[in-house]
Amino acid sequence: MSETAGSATVTNRRPRQPGSRPGRLAGLDLARGLAVFGMFAAHLGPDPEVGGPVGAAMRLAHGRASALFAVLAGCSLVLLAGRRPRTRRDTRRTATGIAVRAVLLIALGTALDALDPPITVILTAYGAYFLLALPLLRLPAAPLAGLALTWAVLAPQLSYALRTAGAAELLPQRLAEPLLTGVYPAATWMPFVLAGMALARFDPSRPTVRRRAATVGAVLLVLGYGASWLAVRLLGTAAPEEGSGVVDPGDPAGLLGAAPHTGTTFEVLGALGFALLVVAGCLELTARPGGAEGAGTAAVAGVAAVGRLSLTAYVAHILLVALLGIGLDPGPPLPLFASFVAGTLVAAVLWTARFARGPLETVMHRAAGLSGLVP
Repeated sequence: MSETAGSATVTNRRPRQPGSRPGRLAGLDLARGLAVFGMFAAHLGPDPEVGGPVGAAMRLAHGRASALFAVLAGCSLVLLAGRRPRTRRDTRRTATGIAVRAVLLIALGTALDALDPPITVILTAYGAYFLLALPLLRLPAAPLAGLALTWAVLAPQLSYALRTAGAAELLPQRLAEPLLTGVYPAATWMPFVLAGMALARFDPSRPTVRRRAATVGAVLLVLGYGASWLAVRLLGTAAPEEGSGVVDPGDPAGLLGAAPHTGTTFEVLGALGFALLVVAGCLELTARPGGAEGAGTAAVAGVAAVGRLSLTAYVAHILLVALLGIGLDPGPPLPLFASFVAGTLVAAVLWTARFARGPLETVMHRAAGLSGLVP
């Protein structure tokens, strides 16, 4: 959800769109735009229980749109830091700039929470992810990928054991929630960020990297959701349909589920596979003639424009929901979701026709630019 730096490279040079910056990977913007609309669907769309194509689309967005955002946040971190080793001074300045962004995200998320919206704001968690990722910024791609997989496999069980043993009660709530007990705890969400960092280190502008990312994504998707489905049926357990971030202490059978926001290994692997497939697909689409660059299609270009303003679009929809008193339970009607999508598309296209960054993205960029004062 954070803006990407101009250090990303694009192998096939085409005339850039108005409002875009040279060097951006349009596929990442497209994926961000889809993630924004996925968040809209999860927050403003009809209840998945309506069934049919609409219900299936709404169900697909739950838990997976936020995971896609986390993977893209990891990509942004590496693009901000640069793929090539830098001097120590550059490293200090980059780390400071990312820390500034993290603090601003935490402050913005806290301010939105104060409005008491009927939506769990993810920005505070993203700020925490940024801070936790700082020591790992210079790791090569392979170690990052290995760490992401190891974390995904081991951390949910460790988190469950710690919470069952009462470790969360020993921490202040301001630490326990973002680390262990919240809807987006770092204990189970950092694999998404680490995987995104690894993908950016591998350089997703390369066709071979995109193909490998799609292959890995497909394997993880089948492994996560398929293995959970098999385990639940073989053992005859009842897995929750949707969780609140973590498996409840004292419910070890819950670790076998893969439903959104259950925080299990199976959910993390499945949602990570889904995110990798989406990112790889968006990168491949925009690398071809007729993608978001050059002539492009209006739909792809529009969604990519939303992706360039993803932080602004996310915050705007939270503000509108809170200030207009929109109720989200039961699921709102489809026209409400459609109006948010259409309004965001129009606003993003008009804005990016004149400006390179969204309003909040500009604030982030300028505040992080103060890191240039670091000696």
